[in-house]
Amino acid sequence: MSSTPHLGPVPQRIAVDAEQVRRLVADQFPQWAGHPVQPVANGGWDNWTFHLGSRALVRLPSASEYALAVDKEHRWLPALAPRLPLPIPIPLAKGEPGAGYPYSWSIYSWLDGETASADRIADPVRFALDLAEFLSALQSVDTTDGPRPGQHNWYRGGTLRTYEEKAQRALTALDGHVDIDLARGIWQSALDARWDGVERWFHGDVAQGNLLLNDGKLSAVIDFGTCGVGDPACDLAIAWTLLTADGRQAFRERLSVDEATWARGRGWALWKTLVTCAQTLHDADDSAAGALRILGEIFSEYELAQRRP
Repeated sequence: MSSTPHLGPVPQRIAVDAEQVRRLVADQFPQWAGHPVQPVANGGWDNWTFHLGSRALVRLPSASEYALAVDKEHRWLPALAPRLPLPIPIPLAKGEPGAGYPYSWSIYSWLDGETASADRIADPVRFALDLAEFLSALQSVDTTDGPRPGQHNWYRGGTLRTYEEKAQRALTALDGHVDIDLARGIWQSALDARWDGVERWFHGDVAQGNLLLNDGKLSAVIDFGTCGVGDPACDLAIAWTLLTADGRQAFRERLSVDEATWARGRGWALWKTLVTCAQTLHDADDSAAGALRILGEIFSEYELAQRRP
């Protein structure tokens, strides 16, 4: 029997509205009852996110699987924050089920900034180095008793083979539209790249929506719902999904990433991009174009790496 974890069924998300959040806050944390509640624009998928006044936010898991991260965040984010060079969200209070909402939920301090995108980053290489410094500091934190890969973070930090079915399904859907042979070769090289077994802390979802900018510079890292300890290669996907070629090189050098870890990181970027490409294949919008651009970046970087002596 295979020891590869299975992701399980797609989470069944529930809806939450501002009035429900107001009732939850008023019932459980009356000190904040007078603060206005407004949905956060582009507040994410795993959690429903609402402004609570101007300096706090409320995060409510959208499904039972995502609720598994609540206790983890309350335990570990206060411990991680003093060891990191950039601000991260700090939980202020943990709420309980109520007002028709079935899961634990959180109130966090608000972090100012705009989400990262290529056109907003002032200096791509400096941004890459700052991100590498942050991840290096995170990886250096003591992993004792840290959360190992599991359902709470969709097995980030574990084997890429957990995502084999998703990758193969996407490859089948994309046959005739992208270079499938090249994609299969990159994916197989990632699966074959061995991890040394040294556990390190990782964020688990280093994506542009979780990186905040102030005046074009990296100013904070948010959303640690998929964090844990294990193989940190999952945090390298950003090298292909957001960084420039020069930034990617600087990022890799600062983190001293070996060939096997880099190949696994490329694999994390690849399967996510393949799935997005397959889902948006017949769409004529920015998400489809962006996914194809990233796929081209992965292909080009891999082919260039193969030509190096």
